[in-house]
Amino acid sequence: MDKLAYTSVNAMKSLMNRQTVIANNMANANTVGFKADMVSVKAQYLNGPGHDSRAMAVERDMQADMNAGTVKQTGRPLDVALEGDAMFAVQGADGKEAYSRRGDFSIQASGAMITGDGYPVIGDSGPVTIPPSDRVDIGKDGTIFFVPQGGDPTQPQELGKIKLVSMAGSEISKGPDALFRVAGDGALPVDENARVIPGALEESNVNMTAALVDMIETSRAWETQARLLRMTEELDDSSANIMSVPQG
Repeated sequence: MDKLAYTSVNAMKSLMNRQTVIANNMANANTVGFKADMVSVKAQYLNGPGHDSRAMAVERDMQADMNAGTVKQTGRPLDVALEGDAMFAVQGADGKEAYSRRGDFSIQASGAMITGDGYPVIGDSGPVTIPPSDRVDIGKDGTIFFVPQGGDPTQPQELGKIKLVSMAGSEISKGPDALFRVAGDGALPVDENARVIPGALEESNVNMTAALVDMIETSRAWETQARLLRMTEELDDSSANIMSVPQG
């Protein structure tokens, strides 16, 4: 009976983690470029003498649904949506290169170009910094054009190019900050063929209907494991009563 109890507790732990992931996905249903998290588990038998009689659910690395979200036109010059499976290079909080699909860029007072969640955008020569300008546009290949303050709006100047990378054939994982990284602190290669859609944003790919269904199924699975746990307790009490020796 202890096997059933430990197995149920382990299953409930996995269900709690799954519910957390589902809740996080639902909370980011309106986050630009967000990729839904997915949790996968595998059965792992406990090591020890004798036959394998108990398998625990062990979580694998966090995965993400990389299907593209719906592209919405905004008309804003600093909004860009990626085509295909390309990604933007950004600077993570640790100072290392990471990757994102979030293209709602803005320019800080210092001139730094950042994503909607505050990460500096990386260009072909490091983090992108925009000089004082009247207008900034981004071309389909990621090239940044700007009109200096007081300059001729018909003669924009080329500043540089946003680093667009390809994740094809590379092992990447998603972190708790919603950024993607290459295993072993590697870097993705520049994709010269990558293209963006100016004046548009890629919406989150979270399917709210599917997320609600998953949440209901997870809750029911939790209730099933809780009933099994209570059943284990009842069986244990029954066994203890049978084995008790009357006093007298």
